[in-house]
Amino acid sequence: MKAFGWNMLLALAWVVLSGTYTISNLVIGILLSYLVLAYVGRDKPTFARYFGKAPRIVNFVLFFIWDLIKSNARVAYDVLTPTHLMRPGVIAIPLDLKDEGGITILANLITATPGSLTLDVSSDRRVLYVHLMYLEDESRQLAEFKALEARVIDLLG
Repeated sequence: MKAFGWNMLLALAWVVLSGTYTISNLVIGILLSYLVLAYVGRDKPTFARYFGKAPRIVNFVLFFIWDLIKSNARVAYDVLTPTHLMRPGVIAIPLDLKDEGGITILANLITATPGSLTLDVSSDRRVLYVHLMYLEDESRQLAEFKALEARVIDLLG
């Protein structure tokens, strides 16, 4: 069984043995079992990759939450003020991701962000087309999407 499976199995055992069936108790069980497995499996190479990925996941989640906050604030400001600052446009993002799963994750992250919508991916999976509500500086937007793609590659890779 892989490290993630052991982590979830121990977390579920924690929930069952404690008798408190709540999400917060499950999260506590996941954290405790993670710490136990990090100590017990510190010398096993199969566990080392799993424990090295957790800080990257936390970093990615915090980065994406901050990106969501900024996007929501921009769209809310534009909706609540009498002047509309929208400059809609479509941008083509050349992809470094090659597998369909990674492209799907990137496309869903872009679509989940207010003000942007993934339209299509080219048939050769080299270009992702995105509609933006605010396309002032195409090179800056492209750099932001490439930074998000680099984080997805780092997370999956």
